Amino acid sequence: MHIFSLHQEKQVEVIDQIEEQVKNSSLVFSTVSPVEDYEDDPRVCLTSVHLPHEGLLTKIQELFIRPLCNISPEHYYYPSDSLHITIKNVKVINDPPHFTNEDVEKVKEVFSKVILTHTKFNVYFYRLLIFPNNLALMGTTDPELDSIILDLDKRLKEVGVPDDKQYINSRYFFGNITLARFRHPMSQKYKNKIEELSDSLSFDPYTVDSVTLLSCNAVLKKRRIISTWNLK
Repeated sequence: MHIFSLHQEKQVEVIDQIEEQVKNSSLVFSTVSPVEDYEDDPRVCLTSVHLPHEGLLTKIQELFIRPLCNISPEHYYYPSDSLHITIKNVKVINDPPHFTNEDVEKVKEVFSKVILTHTKFNVYFYRLLIFPNNLALMGTTDPELDSIILDLDKRLKEVGVPDDKQYINSRYFFGNITLARFRHPMSQKYKNKIEELSDSLSFDPYTVDSVTLLSCNAVLKKRRIISTWNLK
């Protein structure tokens, strides 16, 4: 039984809304359409992520990715060095990219000013969620994530490089880690395993202590790391 703060309850409401939209096939937020070869996918985005520490990566591989891969190896599973917690998108995935080198420099300057004024925050992973084309580990967070995102949003608009992603809401953001991208329809056995893993999920709070700005494709390949900043 998860005990949520008022802020976390609001985040859970948003995550539940996403699940409802997925079930009804009525998405109002941006998603990445599937391809056969994810690693060589030429579509790239400009985004910021937290690259998790070894302990979390190992746990995710053991608890989720290996058991699911054993059932349906045909899907794409993220290797440890590609797993990430998305912090703030800047430009969505596209080929050609929606950003120029000049945009990257402007965004880097915004991040270098904004990130250093913010503090570390916790993510509380509590469930798995099946999206149309991928599987994600979902977590509520401390309010600091909202504060970082809204601060970056404001500054990015000011320098003329606004986030072009479509969100389900403009408040109460949350933490998530994409674990797999689907290549084919899921089997019932696979769905049952996801439900079982989600129901038995138990994680200690995880502290996000850094933010990395990079360009990459959906599975963090073709990546160019621009810079990393530590949170206070």
